[in-house]
Amino acid sequence: MAFDPEFTHSYLVAFLMGLFSSMHCIGMCGSIIGTLTLSLSQEIRNNKALLVPFVFNYNFGRITSYTVAGALAGIIQTIVTIQLGDIHGHRLLQILSAAVMTSAGLYIAGWFPRFAYIEKLGVHIWKRIEPLGRRLIPVKNRMQAYWFGMVWGWLPCGLVYTALALSATAGDISKSALTMLAFGLGTLPAVMGVGIMTGVLTRLSKMQRFKQAIGLFMIALALLAALPWLNPLAFTDHLGKH
Repeated sequence: MAFDPEFTHSYLVAFLMGLFSSMHCIGMCGSIIGTLTLSLSQEIRNNKALLVPFVFNYNFGRITSYTVAGALAGIIQTIVTIQLGDIHGHRLLQILSAAVMTSAGLYIAGWFPRFAYIEKLGVHIWKRIEPLGRRLIPVKNRMQAYWFGMVWGWLPCGLVYTALALSATAGDISKSALTMLAFGLGTLPAVMGVGIMTGVLTRLSKMQRFKQAIGLFMIALALLAALPWLNPLAFTDHLGKH
């Protein structure tokens, strides 16, 4: 039996993070979708069959930005591991990821509201990108909706940064990008609800016990990142290898 330090590239973990964290941020996601919807013609707004493709393209653009951000996190990971060595560099990133994930879990549960300050890390970049999104309003076609989503995908969000911290432990650039892709796909049910799932998730997001359960789930993931030997998937059997 041998320890496998790359177990944290689990895309299922990233997907679940996206699914549950989007419930916490549904208010923000809903307001952006509202901006997109109100910029469309009345004919499109009143016809769900026409509206859904616009919402889908917006999300496709948003998730594209998450994936690009994941690749950038993978580049940072590569630089860190080159400087500190694969084992020490990866271990450092694991610990930092665990710290961020723990803080995010406490924040979702309502026990650490100051975690929201982490969003200030991306404010300067956002100030440069946000005007590009304003130029796309009103959105007149699906391609514009895609570009609108790509711009708003860079909106400062502490929980997106948490996913990026996880992606930085994935093992390489492609895995980091795929981790963020999985995270983005996890956010789809909340944002693509269009009046169906959104209502359900909104009610869930207002339940304090539910939020605390999600927060504890995030903290459990953080413990597995900091103490990966506790995870049975972190071990591989090399007895059959030659």
